[in-house]
Amino acid sequence: MMKAIDNFLNRITMYRLVLYYLIGLIVVAIGLSYFKILSYNPADIIFEAIALSAFCWIFNTLSAKFFGVPENSESSYITALILALIITPTNPGSVSYLWFLGWAAIIAMASKYILSLNKKHIFNPAALAVAITSFTLGLSATWWVGTGAMVPFVLIGGLLIVRKIKRFDLVIPFFIAAIAVTLFFDLSAGVSALSSLQGILLNSSLFFFAFVMLTEPLTTPPTKTPRIIYGAITGLLFAPQIHFLSIYSTPELALLVGNVFSYIVSPKRKLLLTLKEKIQLTPTIYDFVFDTGNTMRFSPGQYLEWTIGHDKVDSRGNRRYFTIASSPTENSIAMGVKFYEPASSFKQALLKMRPGDKLLAGQLAGDFLMPKDKKEKLVFITGGIGVTPFRSMLKYLVDKKEKRDIVVFYSNKTPDEFAYIDVFKEATEKLGIRSIFTITDKEQAGQNWQGEIGRITPEMIKKYAPDYSQRTFYVSGTHSMTSGMEEALEKLGVSKNKIITDYFPGFV
Repeated sequence: MMKAIDNFLNRITMYRLVLYYLIGLIVVAIGLSYFKILSYNPADIIFEAIALSAFCWIFNTLSAKFFGVPENSESSYITALILALIITPTNPGSVSYLWFLGWAAIIAMASKYILSLNKKHIFNPAALAVAITSFTLGLSATWWVGTGAMVPFVLIGGLLIVRKIKRFDLVIPFFIAAIAVTLFFDLSAGVSALSSLQGILLNSSLFFFAFVMLTEPLTTPPTKTPRIIYGAITGLLFAPQIHFLSIYSTPELALLVGNVFSYIVSPKRKLLLTLKEKIQLTPTIYDFVFDTGNTMRFSPGQYLEWTIGHDKVDSRGNRRYFTIASSPTENSIAMGVKFYEPASSFKQALLKMRPGDKLLAGQLAGDFLMPKDKKEKLVFITGGIGVTPFRSMLKYLVDKKEKRDIVVFYSNKTPDEFAYIDVFKEATEKLGIRSIFTITDKEQAGQNWQGEIGRITPEMIKKYAPDYSQRTFYVSGTHSMTSGMEEALEKLGVSKNKIITDYFPGFV
């Protein structure tokens, strides 16, 4: 069952999953209202969702054209549906209500383009929108999605999102902090623990807030420790009893304060990159090399979100996450991309790019980093396009003349699918790093093939890394490959904390 769920999650982008989830919640709310389980008019819910979607799309389109950046209509719909689920659907014919919806949409979209620094927005768009409208118009969000009848549906879809993006390190500290602080205040006021827990778990925005708002990628810290702190800070402020003078905490205010912390500890910019050259490395892999215009700081193994504005965007959207293939020591940013048939609209647009064309890159993140201890023995295991973080790491080590004890296992189906061979050879010649290449298609092993044949197995690891029990393993590749290697390494007796797998949201 879990494998089927994981296969589904790995076939869909994070943004598309969130969009489907929000649409599903709207549909559920309409159904529950129709059967009088929720006290709303189904027509009002439909009207609000459509009105907010229209407002957000219009302002997003105009803003993208004005600022000359790729338009992301998927993002505008996500924001619109979030607003629809936290702003009470009522009085569709009221001028003040329409004014409220319009301003909420405008502020949310403005936060992405106007209220931003270096093309990176600071605040969660929906949270900022309802906070500002509350202070200026006196109309606030009720977070009506956080009702008992909606909780099962919020939970099911929300857990899929968190599993997809692997952000349990963010939501768990949030839950612990939010529940602990709420319990403290309630118990101090004489409320029973059972009543307190029932209130926060069944009649609050806790789960929707955590799964959808807190995990919003562009306002989330890029690495694990800051994410844990971010979740805890936001959780501490989530309790409604928290206040500063006469201003009491609300979910949106708690998130905005957390966003400030996230901005402080996160990379501060998005980059409009210009393509310098496109290099075909193998029959199916291309290297796209971009001029950053100025220096960009990152660590080998990290990834970026890449956005291309193009026509006829398919269901996978116009954004992707790719590991940076270049090293921080190089004067450009490169990403290696493998092309499958049929290619998505994003990859088709990417392949059509010519030198001088531009795309938007940002949201630098990732914990797939080499250990600080240079004496720690390592094993790199990769297959296919999963090689890109290792290309970045090895090139960095070569340029820095930094010797480390590393054994690399690199697998592909055929000999012509190996990429970045020049970097592997250089790492071997200058640093003594050992690289073992293996192909899985035995029929392709001609007389000139001098590598291994077959999948990377425990026996192969024992052969070339007999001291494997003393090493830390880094694994990068498809979901099925990384899962398979984790199981194989655990059978070898390698502890889980010695196995580090590459992951970034939307690996599709």
